Amino acid sequence: MVKDPLKQESLRGQLAYFFLLFAGLLGLHAELLRLPYFWDEAGYYVPAARDLLLTGSVIPISTPSNAHPPLVMGYLALWWKVAGFSPITTRIAMLAVAAFALLGIYRLARRVANAEVAIASVICTAVYPVFFVQSSLAQVDLASAGLVMWGLLAYVEDRALAVAIWFSLAALAKETAILAPAALVVWEIVRKFTGHQAGRSLPARASKKMFSLCVPALFLATWYAYHHFRTGFTFGNPEFFRYNVRATMHPVRMLLALGMRLWQPFCYMNLWVLTLAAILAMWRPALPDGAHERPRIELPVQYAFLAIGIVYIIAMAAIGGAVLARYMLPVIPLVIIVFISTLWRRVRAWKPLVAVIVCTFVVSLFVNPPYGFSLEDNFAYRDYILLHQDAAHFLESRYPHATTLTAWPANDELTRPYLGYVHHPMRVVRINDFTLEQLVSGADSGVSFDMALVFSTKYQPPHPLLAHWRWWQEAKIHFFDYHHDLPPAVAARILGGDVVFEEHRNGQWVALVEIHEIHDARWINLWEQSVATAR
Repeated sequence: MVKDPLKQESLRGQLAYFFLLFAGLLGLHAELLRLPYFWDEAGYYVPAARDLLLTGSVIPISTPSNAHPPLVMGYLALWWKVAGFSPITTRIAMLAVAAFALLGIYRLARRVANAEVAIASVICTAVYPVFFVQSSLAQVDLASAGLVMWGLLAYVEDRALAVAIWFSLAALAKETAILAPAALVVWEIVRKFTGHQAGRSLPARASKKMFSLCVPALFLATWYAYHHFRTGFTFGNPEFFRYNVRATMHPVRMLLALGMRLWQPFCYMNLWVLTLAAILAMWRPALPDGAHERPRIELPVQYAFLAIGIVYIIAMAAIGGAVLARYMLPVIPLVIIVFISTLWRRVRAWKPLVAVIVCTFVVSLFVNPPYGFSLEDNFAYRDYILLHQDAAHFLESRYPHATTLTAWPANDELTRPYLGYVHHPMRVVRINDFTLEQLVSGADSGVSFDMALVFSTKYQPPHPLLAHWRWWQEAKIHFFDYHHDLPPAVAARILGGDVVFEEHRNGQWVALVEIHEIHDARWINLWEQSVATAR
């Protein structure tokens, strides 16, 4: 697909680049390596990998199976087998995956553009908040995205066997990676009928390329067949499938999610600065490069990138209960590569401009945006972990035998010491969240508890955008599981207790309530009326 491809890097050179990237990531994440497990790490991926380590089963035992393919969990289990089970081992293992992903991005950008664009693209991707945070978390999206980058590299180099291998590994890291080769199949069909060819290909070679893009589907289908054989269901446990597929198939929800998916690879977490810079640069002529102008990324390559982006955006708007930015990680590096190449081609002072863009990414790591976002998309995840560490330590040291009312994932944090929050399992009573309805339900459940661990489950910006758009607030509640957590003092009054511990960090909070008696229903009804009036 690419004319005059660069000479293959030596294995020694690639290893040197990898260890340079790994050392850089390790240094940048040094203070984060000992953090306990967070959110979906604690709720699924670490228990699933630990089950594999202890039992050899690729189907989780201690948590309901979500049918995610087992490649990353097996990788973590291997690291734990060699280096011991601990958060620091896990985080270093995932940083190695992130370094490998960045090496793939560098090789891809250098192949389709040049070394300068490649270096700038790697730096921008590495410090982009979603990629940076995911780099050390035990989740599957970044690993899958990195393998997609290597698959794309093989694709533009017309290496059919490597295409099949890399995209198959990507699909076995996370099932949604199958979207990348599927998008390329569609693009190959479009190329055939529109004449977008980069050189002449023999029919047999074209057939070989198409077959290599279909191979990952065979591996993924094999995994799902095995999963169905072992569990009786194919695409995850029924609740997981309902939340991520059945409940998302509403046309209004899909339209709203489509807008959010378009926002994420082009504007989210200050990506709008790069997007705006690239759009403005398009109004400028290409800079001279000797007797010619600086070359663009070849159009067939850009169209292949575009095909992947379109398929991911549409598919991720249709499925996925939580519209998480990490699901778009296979697309974001491609956007960065194309936009950085545009700046290099058309803006003389492109390096200072990229430096400014990098700075905006770093700022968004530390400064929360004026809209709701997932805590795992910047350093808000660290604030969450530290808050829950402090609360768990206080609870375990002062009330070691208490039964505690709380919500996910704190119930796992208190019952699974290997997650890093407590030393011994504690008894819990679980509710879904800390809305009025759930707290009243917990109070009226008939199950006795001594304490309540309440916390902010979502970030609430002090002055949110679109706050006055009532239809948007109602749509979030109806389609995206949005809710307001009651503050600690109100939760304590409803539950009939006193706040004995409370801590706040950058818009998040956690509190412990010691229960005395459930407050009478008259006050609860009064609170319901006041909330309804406020709405």
